Amino acid sequence: MSNNEEPHSCLLSLISSDFAIERGSSLPLGATLRRGGVNFSLFAGNATGVTLVLFFPNSAEPLVEFPLDPRFNRTGDVWHCFMGGLDPGIQYAYRVEGPGRNTEDILLDPYGKAVWGAPDWGGKSGVALRSLIVDDTFDWQHDQPLEIPLVDSVLYELHVRGFTRDESSGVASPGTFRGLIEKIPYLKSLGVTTVELLPITEFDETNNPRFDPDTGQPLVDYWGYNPLSFFAPKASYADAKGPGEVVAEFKEMVLQFHAAGLEIVLDVVFNHTGESGEPGPNRSWRGIDRDTYYLADPQTGSDLNYSGCGNTLNCNHPVVRDHILDCLRYWVTEMHVDGFRFDLASILGRGRDGSVLSNPPLLERIAADPILAKTKLIAEAWDAAGLYQVGSFPSWGRWAEWNGKFRDDIRRFVKGDAGMASVLATRLAGSADLYQCSGREPFHSINFVTCHDGFTLADLVSFNGKHNWSNGEQNADGGNDNWSWNCGVEGPGGAEVAELRLRQVKNLAALLLLSHGTPMILAGDEFGRTQAGNNNAYCQDNQANWMDWRLLGANADLFRFFRKLIALRRSLPLLRREAFMPVDGQTHTAIEWHGVEQNCPDWSEASRLVACHQFETGIAGPAQHLYIIANAHWESYDCALPSGVWRRMIDTSLPAPHDIAEFGPPVDGRYHVEPRSVVVLASREGA
Repeated sequence: MSNNEEPHSCLLSLISSDFAIERGSSLPLGATLRRGGVNFSLFAGNATGVTLVLFFPNSAEPLVEFPLDPRFNRTGDVWHCFMGGLDPGIQYAYRVEGPGRNTEDILLDPYGKAVWGAPDWGGKSGVALRSLIVDDTFDWQHDQPLEIPLVDSVLYELHVRGFTRDESSGVASPGTFRGLIEKIPYLKSLGVTTVELLPITEFDETNNPRFDPDTGQPLVDYWGYNPLSFFAPKASYADAKGPGEVVAEFKEMVLQFHAAGLEIVLDVVFNHTGESGEPGPNRSWRGIDRDTYYLADPQTGSDLNYSGCGNTLNCNHPVVRDHILDCLRYWVTEMHVDGFRFDLASILGRGRDGSVLSNPPLLERIAADPILAKTKLIAEAWDAAGLYQVGSFPSWGRWAEWNGKFRDDIRRFVKGDAGMASVLATRLAGSADLYQCSGREPFHSINFVTCHDGFTLADLVSFNGKHNWSNGEQNADGGNDNWSWNCGVEGPGGAEVAELRLRQVKNLAALLLLSHGTPMILAGDEFGRTQAGNNNAYCQDNQANWMDWRLLGANADLFRFFRKLIALRRSLPLLRREAFMPVDGQTHTAIEWHGVEQNCPDWSEASRLVACHQFETGIAGPAQHLYIIANAHWESYDCALPSGVWRRMIDTSLPAPHDIAEFGPPVDGRYHVEPRSVVVLASREGA
């Protein structure tokens, strides 16, 4: 608003001649477009006053403020009004009065579907963040979520900005949802089914007080695990920069992904918010009703911190439960996403006093919600306060889990640690020790070796320790138990070391994709992306996190190995075990364990070799047979094979293209297994 413009003239430019303020409705919460205007509704427990604040686009100061009448515009703890004559594009926020509130705070609507104030990554528009009313009309062209069963899924975790930000990506709209659309052909060629996006709701990436000690450049909150909204997609992830255009761009991305047969799963953060620890900024929930939205110490009144980020959401308060359920339903019904990965999901099972609940109401409601019935529900089954629930997360037969034990056990086996043979067998077979007793099946185990948090696959075989100095925390951040091995040299090495590292990467990839469960791949692992040994790159907005697409050409053989490995998994039902126990009349994968000799598995502490024979039962006609040998020893073995004619499909000790092929030469009797290698043989003949 310019200095010579009167407030009333600006207001008249935003509203029609039939402007009116009426009582409005208490539900639904948020700002809802209705015929002739907008209904505003805000929960604010124990508030003594609520003021609706309207803004002229890009103005630093409020245009007009409307105090709501507690006798007329309140139902219980919900404040509401209807404003006739308002159109989409209105920017708004709230001031809330009452105990512990600061009426100077401009507060975002927790149900706001878009946020305005930071349209560009790393910058500010000079105005306070405010909610935005958008016209969410969109032609979905009969689109529906794809509902790909977990057992048939291959997940691929990526960061919206980092995937295409580097100029080597070759996209016209780098670092955006539109940039991801441009990479659909690549994702299809790789063969994954489901893309899991790191957090995409609004957050403040500039909220990091640290600096790179070498460059002096400010560090950022790159990953985005500090949400300022649960509903609003991040404006700077849109190529289109107009107010609210991010909503349409996100929908267009989902539509195009679905048209290509690809799912979208969102990494959602309901365990804490970007309002940080005390005396953090009051941007929404805290300023509206801290006692409802956050867990507090009953003695001191200070925020409880089970998240490691300064605050913990009061997830099992009835109001907060409804808030989270409403949010999940919105992303499914209005944005058409296919599922969710819940960050630090164990917090969602804590009670209002912080205790661990045996039957958490929120987790049960999510599991039983009819709108979410066909969506993927994936829990990161631990929190930052030491609660670790992998295998014991309350599930009601619905919740899948990031299997952190799979990650550690596969790493340790391939690294060559002693005593891992029997553990590897358990992981290959679907982790029955974790999931069978709770009524779940192998596909409820989300198997992964790497994810955004930790080493990349290339770094896992190149570094014994973390190298996080650029994070500005004197290398004190990030995990210390990485179960990594540098193959003899820390960091860059010579040709012999490079050859061994490539083999180890293939071993890790092969065991991931050959194991029963649902595999997840970290973006870039398929062509050797590196973070130079940084295992906590949450604050790096640079080449450490940006995909270097030149590696796709430099490491084309590795990409080919991944692509064919994924295709092999997707082509063989034998590798996608649907149940731990056979069901009468249904095909089932049977597994027999062996060692160097047939029927002689070696589960001793010194053993570093596991062999298994997998075959289909319960089908008519010839059954598919696979023989998998995983040798983590530095010695070779001549392994006896089951009777029949076998053909080599995978041998990670061989150079491309022989490392993975449709059908290699026939093998009969025994197979020579090289040190540190994985071998897969196939047969359609009887064993």
